[in-house]
Amino acid sequence: MNDRKKPLTEDQEAAPLYGARDLSEALSTKGFPRPVQDPRHVYAAIRDELMLDGNARQNLATFCQTYEEPEIHQLMDDCIDKNMVDKDEYPQSAEIEQRCVRMLADLWHAPDTKEGYGCSTTGSSEAAMLGGLAMKRRWEAQRKAQEKPTDKPNLITGPVQVCWHKFTRYWDIEHREIPMENGRLLMTPEEVLKRCDENTIGVVPTLGVTFTGQYEPVKEVANVLDNFQADTGIDIPIHVDGASGGFLAPFCAPDLEWDFRLPRVRSINASGHKFGLAPLGVGWIMWRTPQDLPDNLVFWVNYLGGNMRDIGLNFSRPGGQIACQYYNFLRLGHEGYAKIHGACYETAHALATEISALGPFDVQFDGDPSTGIPAICWTLKPEADPGYNLFDLADRLRIYGWQVPAYTLPANCETIAIQRILVRQGVSRDLAELLMRDMRKAISHLEANPTTQSLSSDTTSGFHH
Repeated sequence: MNDRKKPLTEDQEAAPLYGARDLSEALSTKGFPRPVQDPRHVYAAIRDELMLDGNARQNLATFCQTYEEPEIHQLMDDCIDKNMVDKDEYPQSAEIEQRCVRMLADLWHAPDTKEGYGCSTTGSSEAAMLGGLAMKRRWEAQRKAQEKPTDKPNLITGPVQVCWHKFTRYWDIEHREIPMENGRLLMTPEEVLKRCDENTIGVVPTLGVTFTGQYEPVKEVANVLDNFQADTGIDIPIHVDGASGGFLAPFCAPDLEWDFRLPRVRSINASGHKFGLAPLGVGWIMWRTPQDLPDNLVFWVNYLGGNMRDIGLNFSRPGGQIACQYYNFLRLGHEGYAKIHGACYETAHALATEISALGPFDVQFDGDPSTGIPAICWTLKPEADPGYNLFDLADRLRIYGWQVPAYTLPANCETIAIQRILVRQGVSRDLAELLMRDMRKAISHLEANPTTQSLSSDTTSGFHH
C-alpha cells in the first residue's frame, strides 16, 4: 500500500467525517506512517477502535476506579503538562503532594502528623517496592554494623499478587511466601514465626488479599514479632501492603489496628487509584519516621532548576493524579469516603446473599468491612454438579458485557477455582441487580445446554498472549 497521498482539496476537507478519504482505509499497524492526517479523522478512528475495549463500568475484576466526577476529568486536562518531579517549575503541585502526605500521616496515625514522611508514586506497586527497598537497606546497614554478611536476605509474605514476586526477584531476595492451604487462605502469626530468622528484612501482611479480598492479621503478626524480638533480640519490621485496605479500613473499620498505631509498622503503601478514588496512575508510600527511610534512597537533582529531593523508581511522571487525589480528599473528607465505601459494602453484602441463594455456590468472603474489602468471592460446592464450572460461567457473563473473573488459587490450592466481584464506586445497587439478572440468565442457559467439555483458566475467553 502506498502511504504517499496528495493534499486534500477543499471539497475533501468539507466531506462528512465518515466520507473522508482518511477513513476509507484501516489504520496503520506496521511500520511508521508517512503522511500527515486530519486530527479529527485520526481521533475518530482511534476512538472507534477503543470501543472494542468494552464497558469499563462492567469490569468487576478490576480494583481500579472506573468512575470519576466531571471535575476530575477537568483537573486531569488542566494538569496534562505538569511533571510531578519538576518541583522548580511546578512548585504548587509539589505543595499539593505534601498536603496529601500530611493528610495520609493523619489518616494512618503516624507519630508526626504535622510533617509526614512519604511521597506519591505511579501506583501502589512502585510504592511497595520503595517500602521493600527501605527495609532491605536498613537491614543491610544493621548487618554491616554487626560485621555480619548481607548476601542472604529474605522477605516473608502471605499469598500475594505479582508485585511482591517482582520485588524479591528484581532485588535478589528470598521470598518466603506462606502458601494457602485448605482451611487457611491467609498469613497467620504461627506461619510467620516459622519463617523468621536474622536474615529476614521484614514481614508484609496484606490489607486486602487479591485472591479473596480479606485482611491479614497485622496486629497479631506484630505481637508475635514483639515476642520474637524479646526472645532473640532480632527486630523485624512490618510493611503493610494497604493497596486496597489502606483507603477502606480508616473509614469503615476505624477500630481495626493495622497502621502506625502499631510501633512495629514502619511503612505502608496504598493505591490512590483504587479505593482512594483517584484516576489511574497514583500510589502512596508512607514511612513511620524519617529514620525509616534510608538516606541512600533519596536523590538530589539540580539540573531542572533549584536542588530537588527525589524518591521513586520513576522520574518524569504526571501530576494530574495527585491534584485529583487532593480534590477527593477535600471534596469528600472522612464523611464522604465513609458514605461511598459504606454503600459499596452494602452492595457487596446484598450480592453475597443473592449469590449464595442461587444454590451451587459457597461464598468464601461476603464483603464484611471488619475483615476485608467490598468484594465477594465464591467457589462451587464440593457436592455440586451443575453441568458447568466457574470458567464457563465467567465466559457466559462476557456475552452480557460483564467481566467477573474466574481463576485458580495459588500454591498449595491450585486445584480450587474461585470467582470474584469487586464492588467499587459506581457499582450501584441497581447495577448489581442487573448483574444478578444476567447471572441467572447465564446459569439457566448453562443448565439447559450442559457443556461437553468445560473451560479452564487456559481456554477461557480472557486475555491470553
